[in-house]
Amino acid sequence: MLENNINRKKQFFKKITMTYIGPDAILQKKREYLIPCVYHFYKKPMQIVRGEMQYLYDHTGKQYLDFYGGVSVMNAGHCNPEIVASICEQVKTLQHTTTIYLTQPIVDLAEKLAHITPGNLSRTFFCASGSEANEGAALLAQLYTNKHKFVAVQQGLHGRTKLTMNLTGISMWRTDPNPLNDIVHIPAAYCYRCDYGLTYPGCNLKCARRLEEVIKSGGFAAFIIEPIQGNGGIITPPPEYFKVVRKILDTYNVLFIADEVQTGFGRTGKMFATEHWDVVPDIMTVAKALANGTPIGAFITNNKIASCYTRPGASTMGGNPVSATAALTTISVIEKHHLVHRAQELGSYLREKLIGLRQKHKIIGDVRGKGLMTGAELVRENKIPATEELDNVLEQLKDRGILAGKTGISRNVLTFQPPLIITHNDIDQVSTALDEILS
Repeated sequence: MLENNINRKKQFFKKITMTYIGPDAILQKKREYLIPCVYHFYKKPMQIVRGEMQYLYDHTGKQYLDFYGGVSVMNAGHCNPEIVASICEQVKTLQHTTTIYLTQPIVDLAEKLAHITPGNLSRTFFCASGSEANEGAALLAQLYTNKHKFVAVQQGLHGRTKLTMNLTGISMWRTDPNPLNDIVHIPAAYCYRCDYGLTYPGCNLKCARRLEEVIKSGGFAAFIIEPIQGNGGIITPPPEYFKVVRKILDTYNVLFIADEVQTGFGRTGKMFATEHWDVVPDIMTVAKALANGTPIGAFITNNKIASCYTRPGASTMGGNPVSATAALTTISVIEKHHLVHRAQELGSYLREKLIGLRQKHKIIGDVRGKGLMTGAELVRENKIPATEELDNVLEQLKDRGILAGKTGISRNVLTFQPPLIITHNDIDQVSTALDEILS
């Protein structure tokens, strides 16, 4: 009986495999039917067809250890059976209504977020992406303060809408040919490459204090920042940074928007990254890992700020029953399996391994991050970004069955944001492979 079942499964997957068109055909269709801005990794890309917890599989059946997690999305693992089961059950009963009708998942999720987010954050507006969440947070800040200008950070990435593209500080993502004039960018807390040529802690956090020089002129609604800048190169501020920032913002009555789209839901070893610095934002934005791959976004604030947004607002897909159910189950899985603690423990182990490799290989200039949000900056002599070398490393890791990311202004930061369910052995595998490649 068991042998018959195995044979049937082999025949089933054989039939599925025959339907895969393969990388070359996909690339051809991309060239014909997608807008050219949709880019991809690797000189020799593969067709991904299946996921299972920390693994992805291509059309040939090759297994890949995923250490990028769909860019910090799959915190609970690919096709996590608990989450998949809840999604399937919800799809069979109610898939969509919008907020003009009453459904339970959206309010249950809002209640759960009020319980797990820091401080007095308790009111949520749901949408379908991180870009929308940041756009909505900016609108809310303007409504509450009756001001229109923003401060953002040079290495930040906040979205692909008109406003969020302008809030973004990374030039490759600022496609807008007619940028807005009411946004000022200040240097990031990038200690490895300080804009002021200073060294922490003797710098007196000049990058943070630059904020006051900007906002004292008036007219600013909010300061927006990722607690750890993901696409900026895993830029991780010093311990005192956000305390200084919070004090400055409070002095001038400017709101603090924390973009936790990449850092939220256990990624950094805390449920939310701002908890590392013991500060509470006025508005927090989330998306990505909230529903473990099901499209969702949200901005969350306190009662006082929320009370100013009373004119009718809606998001057609925001908080729909399937996404809300997926999010509720994702948070349950994170709590049930202690994934926040796992991220803290395994992240420390990963950075320990990378620091060991840095001592052995001069091309690793810096290792930084928190939890399982870690970056290794690759450089040549005099800190010249090793961009081409990183592309080669990524290609060789892929050939060895390991997927990682690349971030940073010069795209020279080897980035690890794996599912939080990885193991010590998985980290050992990545460390060994990286050591062999760099050697």
